[in-house]
Amino acid sequence: MLMSPSNSRTFLFDIGRVLLDFDFHSSLVRLVPDHIHQPLQLIDKVLEQKDALETGSVDPADYAKWALDILRSDATEEEFYHAWRHIFTPNEPMWRCVRRLEKHHRLLLISNINAIHCPWIFTAYPEFGYFKRSVLSYQVGILKPEPCIYQHAINTYQLHPSNTFYIDDQPQNIETGKSFGFQCWHYELTHHGAFEQWLDQVLAET
Repeated sequence: MLMSPSNSRTFLFDIGRVLLDFDFHSSLVRLVPDHIHQPLQLIDKVLEQKDALETGSVDPADYAKWALDILRSDATEEEFYHAWRHIFTPNEPMWRCVRRLEKHHRLLLISNINAIHCPWIFTAYPEFGYFKRSVLSYQVGILKPEPCIYQHAINTYQLHPSNTFYIDDQPQNIETGKSFGFQCWHYELTHHGAFEQWLDQVLAET
């Protein structure tokens, strides 16, 4: 049973491989000319510089131009944006959990993400409307697992770590969350049932 509003908790959700699965390679490979050998290596080179985009330290248009050069592609900037965005698949079991939580608990996003995906992603997937607040790396200029991004979330949204439940797929992010006193779950897409068991235990606590 869900807790009453007076006992509401804060649930802090990562996006990638928690709310949405993603696959950059199968989308970006469409931009690479057919005659190019080992296109996935070129895509890996593009993704190696993704952190600069996700901290907001590079302009999306500049990143797109650079990436298309690396991919040896004659695609347009808009075609690059389209491919970069259409990498996602909703994790429906997790969205069922979100709908279960949203009426009685505060839901926040904390994500390493970029200005090509946002705010587009919130229009493409209206279910993100369940999340009224967010901490997004490209806006704050900090990537998880840096402690500053978690401190920013605590300060901005007056989080009480012992009553904040953090879900992320990356173990290093979870470790930083634990260091702040968050109640953490290391999420794995292939073991969603284990998450639901943990969630049931959380919600059963008085």
